[in-house]
Amino acid sequence: MNGNVSEASQGLVRDNMLVEQFRAIAELRGDVAWIVDGASGALSYISPSVRDLLGYEAADFIKQLSSQQADTPLAALCAGLPDRLARFKGGDQSRRTLLRHVDQLHADGSTVPLEVRSTLLTDASGKPCALVGVLIDASGERARAEEKRRFASMLNHEFRTPLSTIDGAIQRLEASATHADEPTRQRYRKIQAAVDRLIGMLDEYLSPDRMDEIGSARQPDTVAPELLLQEAAAQVSAAGGSARIESSGLPPLIRAQPSALRLALKVLVDNALQYSPPGHAIILAGHATADGIELSVRDHGQGVPPAEMAMIFGKGCRGSNAVGAGSGLGLYMARSVVEVHGGTIDVQNVPMSGPVFKIWLPAQRAAGKRVAPEGSSSDNSGNQHTREGTARN
Repeated sequence: MNGNVSEASQGLVRDNMLVEQFRAIAELRGDVAWIVDGASGALSYISPSVRDLLGYEAADFIKQLSSQQADTPLAALCAGLPDRLARFKGGDQSRRTLLRHVDQLHADGSTVPLEVRSTLLTDASGKPCALVGVLIDASGERARAEEKRRFASMLNHEFRTPLSTIDGAIQRLEASATHADEPTRQRYRKIQAAVDRLIGMLDEYLSPDRMDEIGSARQPDTVAPELLLQEAAAQVSAAGGSARIESSGLPPLIRAQPSALRLALKVLVDNALQYSPPGHAIILAGHATADGIELSVRDHGQGVPPAEMAMIFGKGCRGSNAVGAGSGLGLYMARSVVEVHGGTIDVQNVPMSGPVFKIWLPAQRAAGKRVAPEGSSSDNSGNQHTREGTARN
């Protein structure tokens, strides 16, 4: 009997020493240490420095754990501790060690990002003797991570913009240079391959998604033209209008940034919805050209004033027949997106039908190899237009 008491006493001393060692190490690092008793589930210790970190006293944490109220400032920080102890006693080993991130409200009303690390300590018999943990101020780490993310985003943008311009230009050169000799075409492909590698490196190492989660999937750089038309039709339907798709000869995929082209088409569809009279379907068309593809949006509105045709895609201006509120930036953004892809955008008034906005984009025959089709036009004269001045939207 005395031997059993002595062994229990020695075990208790060892447990207390272990807890005290943890506390000393944690506070030596500058972290806020906390200890919850394994038997009662009550807070037995928290570093006095918690007052400097969060503005609360130890008594505030003790009250929170005992009341388990969900509408107090410390609820998120203390949530789940009693349940965790109960589950462990019942044999659940899955939550023995945890790492949590909490945005904790400071007593002065500000927010403190915290990293909460905790582990269950057990005695010789395997029963939990204490739940110990640390509160680590993550403000500095979060600020550094955000600064890295901003820097990566800036680099990504500064490199991607000229690379996208080169990418579009080389596709257009390949598509239009029908009479170029084979060494010239090989040089085009070499430039294209180098651009592909650099864009791939941006996606792999400097994209915002990469900064958020290492190993995230590379963002798509191809899109199905038919899908773009179907999504535009869905946009018309969602707005209560009707749309008709007319397409022929479109390739399965083109090289492009899907979200960017969706934005350009959305601008044109929004425009058509605003100006087309009720009861008339919006025509969404797509077909192959000699050196690329053409996507168009046609409505049955009154069209663009002839004197403003050359100014329709200008920045920050609106046409004389504009209706409703608008910034005059929609068509300008659409033009910017299309031109980055090496394409063109224009508008024509079709008699008895209304205006039609056309997007021309270079397109390859097959992924990874961009050889110009026979008979394509080298000057693309049907797609060249002056774009300065005011905008219809």
